Amino acid sequence: VEDREAIGGSAFGGQRAVCCTADLAKLGVCPEGEMIHRPSTKNPGWPKVFGISFSEDDEVTTLPLKSIQITKTGMYNLYFIHCDLNLKDLIVEGKTVWKNPTGYLSGRMAPLMNFYGFMSLIFVILGIFWFMQYARFWREFLPLQNFITLVITLGMLEMALWYFDYAEFNGSGTRPIGITMWAVTFDTIKRTIARIIILMVSMGYGVVRPTLGGLTSKVTMLGATFFLASEILELVENVGAVSDLSGKARLFLVLPVAILDAFFILWIFTSLSSTLNKLQTKRMVAKLDIYRKFTNALAVAVIVSVGWICYENAWIIPAFWQILSFSLLCVICVLWAPSQNSTRYAYSGEANEDFDKDDTNLTLIKPSPTPSKDFRTVPETRTAQGSNGASSNGDLEEDKTE
Repeated sequence: VEDREAIGGSAFGGQRAVCCTADLAKLGVCPEGEMIHRPSTKNPGWPKVFGISFSEDDEVTTLPLKSIQITKTGMYNLYFIHCDLNLKDLIVEGKTVWKNPTGYLSGRMAPLMNFYGFMSLIFVILGIFWFMQYARFWREFLPLQNFITLVITLGMLEMALWYFDYAEFNGSGTRPIGITMWAVTFDTIKRTIARIIILMVSMGYGVVRPTLGGLTSKVTMLGATFFLASEILELVENVGAVSDLSGKARLFLVLPVAILDAFFILWIFTSLSSTLNKLQTKRMVAKLDIYRKFTNALAVAVIVSVGWICYENAWIIPAFWQILSFSLLCVICVLWAPSQNSTRYAYSGEANEDFDKDDTNLTLIKPSPTPSKDFRTVPETRTAQGSNGASSNGDLEEDKTE
């Protein structure tokens, strides 16, 4: 790329041309009809130029196999240029093979192989921790924790598949379509379920409501639409060549995923606001504390996502989103980790929810029912209690406390 200025030229400050024009030929710069190139002042021997010509009656000619040794890290371009006007219908057929010292992966893809290997190990560690807790407190498990277990399992499979995909690509120079498609599918399923779980948590599923009720179909429809749009985009980007698509075609694939993501975020924070209000109204201190921490983590994730810009290292872009989603998963695992008190944060019915407090010494007095005209129950109870002096004194003390 540094030698790009060594190719082409312009006459009298006009438009830059790769082939020698009549005006440039008059200036004696180059022979008309030939390609313009000059030796690089920074890289001796570059640019590399190989010429080929057609015999008088030949319609096909072959360029001998060439091998170029790359000794400097950077971006490299390969141009097929013809300046003869008689070759305006020229068709070039063939292939180029690019290989780095570490394998066939390009510079922007090579670090991803090590990254996914590292992420596979991290997911295994998280999985071991989670499944140990699962085995210890399986009697206290909540429905929400089953969904978290599913996401961790899918994450382990996804990271392993991506690693094997890049390792095979790096070793053979050909992308393994089968492994790539499975990796893309597991990736899309995991991201879809992760978004649905965050939405369900935000709605208070299993905490302030036992089911999603009429919202189940809407959540399912949103998840299915997001899965379909993401699957198509990921397949085109990884199995196809998204760089070959025009800007409009790429926008057609990217825009639906971006809109659905924005809809997820809007719905999540709207539901979180409603859930926090319910928990605060019912004075559920323990659950309110968890949901506030969860809200703060989501807010930080959204702010970091919006502010994230990568200028140089293209491989960091997908790695960043993987790290961000894994961090959110870790936050959820910590907040809703299986323990002997797991059921403390579960939905237990409206009648008991008012007593879901943090460990405090507050005494809650529920409003008594409307008094009845028949007061026989009170004298009978006090008579029964009066037969036991200790009980009577205890009740009297309790009345004073109240």
